[in-house]
Amino acid sequence: MKEVKLAECGLSYAVVSIMGPQSSGKSTLLNHLFHTNFREMDAYKGRSQTTKGIWMARCAGIEPCTIVMDLEGTDGRERGEDDTAFEKQSALFALAVSDIMLINMWCHDIGREQAANKPLLKTVFQVMMRLFSPRKTTLMFVIRDKTRTPLENLEPVLREDIQKIWDSVPKPQAHKDTPLSEFFNVEVVALSSFEEKEEQFKEQVASLRQRFFHSIAPGGLAGDRRAVVPASGFSFSSQEIWRVIKENKDLDLPAHKVMVATVRCEEIANEKYVAFSENEEWCQLEEAANSHSVRGFGRKLSSILDACLSDYDAEATFFDEGVRSSKRKQLEEKLLQLVQPAYQSMLGHIRSDTFERFKEAFEKALKGGKGFALAARECAESFMSHFDEECTDAIIEQAKWDSSRVRDKLRRDVDAHIAEVRTAKLAEVTTLYETKLNEALAGPVEALLDGAGDDTWPAIRKLLQRETDTAVSGFTAALSGFEMDEESRDNMVFRLKDYARGVVEAKAKEEAGRVLIRMKDRFSTLFSHDQDSMPRIWTGKEDIRAITKTARSASLKLLSVMAAVRLEDEGDSIDKTLVLALVDTSSSKSISSVDPLASSTWDEVPPSKTLITPVHCKSLWRQFKTETEYVVSQAIAAQEASKRNNNWLPPPWAIAAMVILGFNEFMTLLRNPLYLGFIFVAYLLFKALWVQLDISGEFRNGVLPGFLSLSTKFLPTIMNLLKRLADEGQGTASGQQPQGNPALAAKSFRGSTNDNGEVSTSTTSEVTSENGTEYSSSSLHDKTQ
Repeated sequence: MKEVKLAECGLSYAVVSIMGPQSSGKSTLLNHLFHTNFREMDAYKGRSQTTKGIWMARCAGIEPCTIVMDLEGTDGRERGEDDTAFEKQSALFALAVSDIMLINMWCHDIGREQAANKPLLKTVFQVMMRLFSPRKTTLMFVIRDKTRTPLENLEPVLREDIQKIWDSVPKPQAHKDTPLSEFFNVEVVALSSFEEKEEQFKEQVASLRQRFFHSIAPGGLAGDRRAVVPASGFSFSSQEIWRVIKENKDLDLPAHKVMVATVRCEEIANEKYVAFSENEEWCQLEEAANSHSVRGFGRKLSSILDACLSDYDAEATFFDEGVRSSKRKQLEEKLLQLVQPAYQSMLGHIRSDTFERFKEAFEKALKGGKGFALAARECAESFMSHFDEECTDAIIEQAKWDSSRVRDKLRRDVDAHIAEVRTAKLAEVTTLYETKLNEALAGPVEALLDGAGDDTWPAIRKLLQRETDTAVSGFTAALSGFEMDEESRDNMVFRLKDYARGVVEAKAKEEAGRVLIRMKDRFSTLFSHDQDSMPRIWTGKEDIRAITKTARSASLKLLSVMAAVRLEDEGDSIDKTLVLALVDTSSSKSISSVDPLASSTWDEVPPSKTLITPVHCKSLWRQFKTETEYVVSQAIAAQEASKRNNNWLPPPWAIAAMVILGFNEFMTLLRNPLYLGFIFVAYLLFKALWVQLDISGEFRNGVLPGFLSLSTKFLPTIMNLLKRLADEGQGTASGQQPQGNPALAAKSFRGSTNDNGEVSTSTTSEVTSENGTEYSSSSLHDKTQ
């Protein structure tokens, strides 16, 4: 079959077989009729078996392709008793596979019982009954060595004999009344003797040959083609038919046809599957699809699949339609199962690529200032449409696969990313305005609480309202791009307002934790500075008690302000309670013996708004008074020291004693005025030393420190003073006069203290500037002061 390329013929082929007695010239007839090369009998060697078994050949020069089978002759002596068995087997085989069966018989045997091949015909009809659903076959009786009797007279006798044989053959119940014409087309031809009239024989054979051209066409010589096996399955079909015949089984041609179609279609399908799996174009496409998205994937793969299925259809087109379609469907399913992973990979790549591009486009849209909801909606719709287009490009025509699951996953990923970005953006916007509120409130609230007074909390409330309104306005505008529902927007605005209040409350709580430090700072500021914010000098004229009371009252006011959060315009009695309990202690004790601060809560103030409890306030006040009493005592000591330093006159009794006891000395001075000059000079020297040594300043820090300091400065000052007097005397003796006024002014002394506390003293008679201005000792003294 491969040698003659029968598989390429499809259904366009015919099978012709010949039966007849041994040595009846069957091979000779076939060689002349079909130009074959069967072995012929050598007449000179005697009559014997020439064809053994069944021989096959392709008819030369006949279209369509015609296969001829030369069957072993019947009634041969070589087989003996086995002749009948093989005769039936070969006849059944020929009937099962042939479209035309030639029955070779001698003309002079017509009308005879045995010699007329009636046993052969009976055998043919009997085996035909073993075919449950036989197809209609053409029986062509070839009458050899025709005599003078016309064919018109021979043919009726032959047909009558054939009908009698058909009627005598036992038939199944289903075909008991079936006429011969249902199973056979009977044709009769006559040929002259090959040996005696060779030329006439060849002419008649040539004429008969023409009838075999286009034998399978409608009206042609071939019989019914309903059960014909496609050429590619002929070899397998023939082998199976012979196997069934050898096993002596009934041959059901339709079932056999289905079986042949099943085997051959499955073989073809497997061949196409292997060919597809090894297809270079498919392998490259699969490798590419596993690594990245491939443009035109569906079109390319559909083309490869279509080519594979078309090849299958071309080879299996002539087999049983049901089997062919079933196997085609199985092949298609196997092919689709093979390509499905690549298709799923493609969908995965399309989904991931689309998702990544969506994220980039979404981020770009948000950076471009587009509203969040609008950007999310437009980008999502755009890239979902893009995904649908990509999926359409990847669709395989042969598959009805649904990409909705992958699309739903992409949609979930897109929605999840939008939700994630939305949460992040909302958090970013919220954080931005919370930061603005924190910056706008924390510092000012701290400053207001630091300068706590009666208007502190009203000012804080006003500040909170103003900054909150500003932030809420901007926050609401920022949220408009998210297209939130009213309830969600109101909740976020409420949380922002609550955050603003939380900032104030947190700052108030923080400041309340440092209230003692703040109280001490305020007390120190008010106690140590006057109304002009200048440091106080305790000269003895200040009312320390009043100053202390004022400073403590201000510190108490700070404590009352810090005691509770007052963001609602509701009055409370904290200030009054603290004043009565801590300042006006005498009046509070006279009113009631119960301590108003012996409690953990304030009246009219909820615990959540309480920063410092009454008990804690009392503890803080006690600690505050303890730590500020030292400052007050120091002020009192400084005031007493100032009073002592500024009072130079002795007591009155000492003055009276000096007048009484020094009367004689006083009278002596009056009698001798030179003593007065001496005393005056001594006074001037003492005054100069007083100024240079700054005795009053040294004793301001105490008596003992003053004496110690003067002891280190006294001798250097005296030595410096004597040196300057000597220098001045030498200058006068040499006639040198200082520039400026020639008159000698009163001597002046100037002392300075170095880094080690030592005093250096200088004396000048006169200091003149470049413009002639003179500075006396008194002016220098004033400058020193």
